[in-house]
Amino acid sequence: MIPSLVAAVGVSAMALGLLVLRSLGANYRVGRLLAVTPKVTVEEALVLATEARPPYVRIDGRVDAEDEFEDADHRPLVLRRTRVEVQRGRAWTIVEDGREAIPFEIREGLSGIAVDASALGPGLVVVPRESRGVAADLPDRVPSELPPGTPVRIAIEQLSSVDHATVLGVPVPGAAGRPWMTSGRGRPLILTNLETAEAMRILVGDRRMVPAAATAWLGSGLVLLAISVVLAVAGVR
Repeated sequence: MIPSLVAAVGVSAMALGLLVLRSLGANYRVGRLLAVTPKVTVEEALVLATEARPPYVRIDGRVDAEDEFEDADHRPLVLRRTRVEVQRGRAWTIVEDGREAIPFEIREGLSGIAVDASALGPGLVVVPRESRGVAADLPDRVPSELPPGTPVRIAIEQLSSVDHATVLGVPVPGAAGRPWMTSGRGRPLILTNLETAEAMRILVGDRRMVPAAATAWLGSGLVLLAISVVLAVAGVR
């Protein structure tokens, strides 16, 4: 009886830990994939693109493009995403999601593979440039029915041609048969110009206690399961 009770409490603790992690939404999945996806070289990804069912993989390399565009600080960009969000209650809602991109690829040595920028959604993980205000500051970019004092924020996420980047996706023949990395196998296309640890911090945002709480619950669950096994072996009832 006692080992079964301890085991049940352990399983419940682990289930709670998983629920806490899943409260992070899509960011939890992106973080998990960054942590576990197998890495291949760009050359290996090009070979995988010729297979009938290529796997979901990670590649690292430098960003390269033939023709960049500049931001306000004259940095050469290949991708810029601008999101306008309004606060309704405790949640933020996207009211504008604009994207500018040119064809670019990830290079490693002499090999390069293109990236399907159109498939990027929550998988774009960079340090956002954020500004905040109220609806009255952006009358032409937010719904007209919003009260003037509604909190508004603008987040700009961008990737430069001088960045080193990590891309997770499925290598397949893309536009005009040219291999590229895109979403697939039921998983999103992920791109970040950050080290994995820093990308994790961006994904967690202002909810940094959530992973710690989840880890505590999962660790407690594993300990309780181990104790239940010891008690069962010892014949405790």
